[in-house]
Amino acid sequence: MKKILSFASKVPMLWLVLACGLAMGLLWRPHQVIAQWVVTILVAISLIDTLRGMIDDVRHGHVGVDILAVVAILSTLAVKQYWASWAVVLMLYSGDAIEQYANNKAQGNLTLLVEAAPQVAHVVDGGREARIDGHSLPEESDWKTVPVAQVALDDLLVVKPGETVPVDGEMVSPSATLDLSTINGEPMPRQFYEGSQIMSGAVNGSGTFLMRARQLSRDSQYQRILNLVRSAQSSRATVVKTADLMAVPFTVLAFIIACVAWIISGEPTRFAQVLVLATPCPLLIAAPVAYMAGSGRLAKAGLLIKTQDVIENLGRVSHIFFDKTGTLTVKRPQVTHVDMADQQSAEWETGQVLAMAGAVESYSVHILANGITAAGNRVEEGRTRQGDARFKAQDVQEEAGNGVRGLIDGHTVRVGRMAYVSGGDPAVSESAFAPLAPDEMAAYVSIDGDVTARIVMKDVPRDDAAQTIADLHALGIERLSMVTGDKEESARVIADQVGISDVHAGLFPEDKADLIAEAAKAEPNREPWWDRWLSKFVGESITRSITLMVGDGVNDAPVLAAADVGMAITDGTTTAASESAQAVIMNDDIASLPRSIAIARRTKRVMLQAVLAGLSLATVGMLCAAFDLIPVVVGAFMQEAIDVVSILWALTALLDRD
Repeated sequence: MKKILSFASKVPMLWLVLACGLAMGLLWRPHQVIAQWVVTILVAISLIDTLRGMIDDVRHGHVGVDILAVVAILSTLAVKQYWASWAVVLMLYSGDAIEQYANNKAQGNLTLLVEAAPQVAHVVDGGREARIDGHSLPEESDWKTVPVAQVALDDLLVVKPGETVPVDGEMVSPSATLDLSTINGEPMPRQFYEGSQIMSGAVNGSGTFLMRARQLSRDSQYQRILNLVRSAQSSRATVVKTADLMAVPFTVLAFIIACVAWIISGEPTRFAQVLVLATPCPLLIAAPVAYMAGSGRLAKAGLLIKTQDVIENLGRVSHIFFDKTGTLTVKRPQVTHVDMADQQSAEWETGQVLAMAGAVESYSVHILANGITAAGNRVEEGRTRQGDARFKAQDVQEEAGNGVRGLIDGHTVRVGRMAYVSGGDPAVSESAFAPLAPDEMAAYVSIDGDVTARIVMKDVPRDDAAQTIADLHALGIERLSMVTGDKEESARVIADQVGISDVHAGLFPEDKADLIAEAAKAEPNREPWWDRWLSKFVGESITRSITLMVGDGVNDAPVLAAADVGMAITDGTTTAASESAQAVIMNDDIASLPRSIAIARRTKRVMLQAVLAGLSLATVGMLCAAFDLIPVVVGAFMQEAIDVVSILWALTALLDRD
């Protein structure tokens, strides 16, 4: 009942029209004149409301074609077809109701994100904060609940079970389990530990924990997601703008058929018969509904877009550029093996060396540190299960560009360049180990001044990268390129593994941007004459070459901006949803790319089907009415049926058929 009342409040005029129809039915026989005045007053109210809406549409840059409905109402009233007048008014407001329902249905996946936005936060009182640490949770009297917008930087926050993390911050409690599904679609909860960075929008799936605010609400990750969603909801795709323009010639055609029918037959009623079947709703409602449905499908698939033009462009992509590291490969180089120095192989085990190196590197900010730390942690987990104590690094110091050192169980451990770990001893060099392959990189380890091992790492393709490239080829996209700042040999290894033949290596960001900007000019699609004519009205070609750049969003901002569609790929816990990207893959799944292209293509196909079917049925109906085959009242209700068919067909863009 609550939903019905909520829906009724959004379309109040529909209920007034239905009430007037009931009154007309009751008064028609005993008091026909009163019934006629009821419909006349209703028509006057609806005309004022419709004209106000037309003016508002024009102010917002939309074509106001409700003139068809206005003339249809007046013409039916003029020929004293009162029930037909009532039916056209009913059509107007039931069309609004259908549009409201369709938009709500299409926006369902996007609305869920908005509704899940954090609203409040529990802030610990500043005077009591000193006696609280992550191991002793505050009493409820120690904190107050405030709107999330009032959270200040470095506030200590309490997050209770089932609540949403209000702002980006740092974990203060020892650990917590968070559900990231609203951020990146990840189905399994993730464990976070003291000092971890946590993102707003994550849901607390464990006990109460403490966190420190590191961003304001307006700058937090979830707010970035909401900005993308709202931008997509408020935008209008180029093809939808084109549909608006198509409504103008359709309106002219309807008036021509109606006037010719009136002139030839000599009956004014024939004019009204035609116009009650003239419905621009397939253009004005079905087209935007289909694109809103496509936006929802993309959100469900893990892709958030800034504007609906992204759907249009995604469906027509002709050349895709991929960044290598973090996009086609995993985000950090992985340890492939450890080479032990001959003289040290008896004293230290490979696992011990890797675990000790990982403990020291956990304090480093070097690009290779994460890979070594992750490999070391895997070894540590195995050692812990066997009852061995975990290695803990102390007195860690990092020398930028050279390496990092620390004390572990009384041993000095160094990890980094050969000259650094060997203490500059010229007698020790990299030639003590076998040469590295072109796609390999290494960090050296010394223990107590003796070079002990070489940790070898390399970029590894994502598990589904090769299948993604194959899927794109299957979609008919043949122009696929890799752009990277890495050296040619390393790039070629990855390109061969994933199935890309066009490689551009050794590029700076500005070089990548220039390459993408020139791509469409070098290999343009053939633009037909009608597209050149249409582009004068809609502002751009709808058949030109479309470039897409896929990057991890970290150093790719100028490159993402250079492409027609810039797509950042992230796991939802980084800031890759940058201003330069028009679309963001939130689940760190590169397989979302071909899936999104398929969804975009189907969305446009469904939109065109809904528009063409609706206009075709309306045109056939008008021609039949011109020959007096469809009575006025019947035609008014047939027009309503055409609207329903076209809009419901547009909603099929929501169905998972890709």
